[in-house]
Amino acid sequence: MADRRRVNGPSGATVPPVYDEEVPSLSRHREPNGIRAVYLKTGVTPSASGSAYLEIEAQDVSRISGMKLTCTVHGPRSLPRSAPFSPHMVLSTHVKYAPFATKHRRGYLRDASERDLSTHLETALRGAIIADRWPKSGVDVVVTIIEGEQARQTAVAEGSEEWDMMNVLGGCVTVAAAAIADAGIDCVDTISGGVAALVSDGSDAEPRVVLDPVPSEHEKILAACCVAYLPTRDEITNLWLKGSVPSSNSGLHSALISKAVHASRGVNYAVSQSLNEAVGAI
Repeated sequence: MADRRRVNGPSGATVPPVYDEEVPSLSRHREPNGIRAVYLKTGVTPSASGSAYLEIEAQDVSRISGMKLTCTVHGPRSLPRSAPFSPHMVLSTHVKYAPFATKHRRGYLRDASERDLSTHLETALRGAIIADRWPKSGVDVVVTIIEGEQARQTAVAEGSEEWDMMNVLGGCVTVAAAAIADAGIDCVDTISGGVAALVSDGSDAEPRVVLDPVPSEHEKILAACCVAYLPTRDEITNLWLKGSVPSSNSGLHSALISKAVHASRGVNYAVSQSLNEAVGAI
């Protein structure tokens, strides 16, 4: 009898594919004011009230991979009777790396960085959700990072782990906004995350501001900014600015925030297109 649990290989000989030329590295051709392509799909988890999947393209296939995140929204649902009365909806956020998300295996319990990401995500979503329409109810937003952009030990060795968290937070805000919209929870606007960074590509080069930074593309990142932005209302619900900015140029802080807002506008277009396709398919 054949073993049905085993996937057998092809019966005949196979020839590996041969490519005419190598795929060029996209990281060397991306413009400073350009963002990476994203793929977003809603309704990937039927058992949840709302869900979404976000994938950001890889820039350098030899070193890093793209980032993949999924989000599920459970609720709004009634609070337990033992809970105190709340005139607004109680929002709970949970961000967790999958154990296999990075080459260095993660633990099953959340560490300090994951708790920080959860706090930033909760602050960002509170400014978008109309919470007073669901009194005495709660909603849980769970974001799982399926795949990180690079190996964790590589990020630690290069000193870029703190900058990777900026990109992760931007992705968490975007995928959570799509999942909340898929759950039918009323919001004042479709929120999206954007990241900008002040980078230096050499000792003689002047620092410049780039959108959607990838740490491996640049020699050094001096500062970074991550925003959660509502494009229609022109409001920022969460701002995370980190790093050292030269004191000689006082306008760099404003430039970082402005570029991060510009990046979030580009991501918001992808979110809107995905939601419109989901509505059209109903």
